[in-house]
Amino acid sequence: MSRASDRAYNLIRGMILSGELGPGSQLAEEALAVLCDVSRTPIRDALRRLEADLLIRRTGTQRSFVADWSLSDVEDGFELRGMLEAHAARRACQRMDDRALARLRGCNARIRVAIERSEPDVGGFMDANREFHAVVLEQAASRRLSALLGTLVEQPVVRRTAEHYGSDQLWQSWSEHDELIAAFARRDSVWAEAVMQGHIRRAFHTYADAHKGRSGEPRYPVHDNCIQNDGRSGTGPANDDSGRGNAAVARER
Repeated sequence: MSRASDRAYNLIRGMILSGELGPGSQLAEEALAVLCDVSRTPIRDALRRLEADLLIRRTGTQRSFVADWSLSDVEDGFELRGMLEAHAARRACQRMDDRALARLRGCNARIRVAIERSEPDVGGFMDANREFHAVVLEQAASRRLSALLGTLVEQPVVRRTAEHYGSDQLWQSWSEHDELIAAFARRDSVWAEAVMQGHIRRAFHTYADAHKGRSGEPRYPVHDNCIQNDGRSGTGPANDDSGRGNAAVARER
């Protein structure tokens, strides 16, 4: 792959994973080329790679959209993630040293600080949570396991889940991490594996409850220059029901 293609891929992927390009956004090659400062050929290469990553989808007319996974797709991902992270916890338990345990305790302490606020710091929670799971995976010491999990733990789904956590659920997540630390400290791999499996499964049910109950889930901000309208022409506001202009997220009907 060319450097231009790699640059475009990394930039677009980062915008998708951060939520800057929200689910369902239609991606315009020409605008992406301007944003990435490359020609359209590297953009096409990047979009093909992102499609292989399941981060975007293409229609029969070759229009590209940021993937908006169905609940069934998400459940499948969580099931696979649960099996892999539980296996990682089991492996990590056999290799966990005092330094790694201290890092896990530090991550969970940061989570506690984030959720003790009157208005929980979801961003702080996510950062510390991500590091906690990264330490477990690091201790599992399996490059293959890391590669497989890297395709499953994508930030849009993780962020959606975290943003629907109430106070009780945030504290439950902290408590499950605390129990994992206890299992690791006792080198009890069966306990660690079971707690991690339940931890991931509970996160799925939080996501599923929000998915089933939302009529208008908050959308992530989108980068106006990278999306297209629904095929309407003109530069004035589109006459859609929501009152959004042509720069609004394009959804395939």
